[in-house]
Amino acid sequence: MSVKSCFLPPLSRSRRDVLIGGAGAAAALLLPSRGSAQTSLRVTPNSAPISIAIPNFVAGTPADGDVGAGVAQVITNNLKRSGFFAPIDPAAFIDRITNIDTAPNFQNWQTINAQNLVTGRMTRQPDGRLKAEFRLWSVASGQQLTGQQYFTAPEYWRRIAHIISDQIYEKLTGYGGYFDSRVVFVDESGPAERRVKRLALMDQDGANVHYLTKGSDLVLTPRFSPSTQEITYMEFGQDDPRVYLYNIETGQREVVGNFPGMSFSPRFSPDGQRIIMSLQQGGNSNLFVMDLRSKATTRLTDTPAIDTSPSYSPDGSQICFESDRGGKPQIYVMPAGGGTAQRISFSKDDTNASYSTPVWSPRGDYIAFTKQGSGQFAIGLLKPDGSDERILTAGFHNEGPTFAPNGQVLMFFRDPGGNSGPSLFSIDVSGRFEQKVPTPGFASDPAWSPLLS
Repeated sequence: MSVKSCFLPPLSRSRRDVLIGGAGAAAALLLPSRGSAQTSLRVTPNSAPISIAIPNFVAGTPADGDVGAGVAQVITNNLKRSGFFAPIDPAAFIDRITNIDTAPNFQNWQTINAQNLVTGRMTRQPDGRLKAEFRLWSVASGQQLTGQQYFTAPEYWRRIAHIISDQIYEKLTGYGGYFDSRVVFVDESGPAERRVKRLALMDQDGANVHYLTKGSDLVLTPRFSPSTQEITYMEFGQDDPRVYLYNIETGQREVVGNFPGMSFSPRFSPDGQRIIMSLQQGGNSNLFVMDLRSKATTRLTDTPAIDTSPSYSPDGSQICFESDRGGKPQIYVMPAGGGTAQRISFSKDDTNASYSTPVWSPRGDYIAFTKQGSGQFAIGLLKPDGSDERILTAGFHNEGPTFAPNGQVLMFFRDPGGNSGPSLFSIDVSGRFEQKVPTPGFASDPAWSPLLS
């Protein structure tokens, strides 16, 4: 199997840009293999984790040793957090990879029960760029499953690790990757009664945090565009609350529109051309959609209730939203252009439970929600027809689920109250693999980006 080559441009570029940048340089290197080719498997959350060995990447020069170790560590952490992989402790390795251009001694890796092996090399080029190469092997068959090489500026080595992680994840699980993505969230600092809230952006694993706003005004509910590197969010300044667009590539922001009264929960349509939001008028609020090109606004609901937190289905044909039109907040689904709304949330174990913050999975198969009842806040899933409700995690004040680009992982925030503050957590769709996401301080309202590459 040949190793493909591509050039990795800066972080703001899309996968399309990456592929175009590397279209001209396919490597011809072939390594011997034996046995039949192994295809990707569709693993499930109930499958046993895939054992995988990820030695430090070979350093092309002594100066690249730390980078080679760092890339291997990021890949290891990514795969382990997914729940689908069980990386083997390097202390158990009985072989050392010194040359990735020759086939490994697979017997040595079989001895430590590795199902798969990743080998790689980091080399500094004469022009200062970093060349990253990796190969993924099936230990049982001795088959090279995939291989790739990338050229990038040295400061983007972590992104290289995320892209390689996606390649491995996709090949061995059958699902799309999600590691080369980012999360926007509300960074919170200071005492509870004077909390400063800033928009912040980070890699999905908590690295490379930087701030998009200064904290002089209150910011809420940031949401990524599904198709571009743009964010929409609310800001409470000196005047009425405003809905903003923020372009991550340019750092520019613009007001979507000035609306009378309060506006809530703006979110993009799947094509990124519209924003749907809730606008308060008197004691109730209704859903409106704005075309970002014409700035024309269309009203979607007209009830004496509070309709809020709208979210489009991936194909843009339907909307799920939260409404108290039945007395308590529940989840409803209706056509994207408005019309009859159908309630889909019906708790079997607590008839007094309420549901909020619905968000549609990128796969279209589930809607995530926050459920409040019996003194707890739960994060759960249900199908768009209301069936198959599943609680993933429950506790004190869990809220605000957001899906990874592949629909297999969610992120949310948990606030224990008191003098403490909220933190971010991730959990897979089975509810088995929950973990805290590191942030510099308190953090809430996460929103996952589409894949960068």
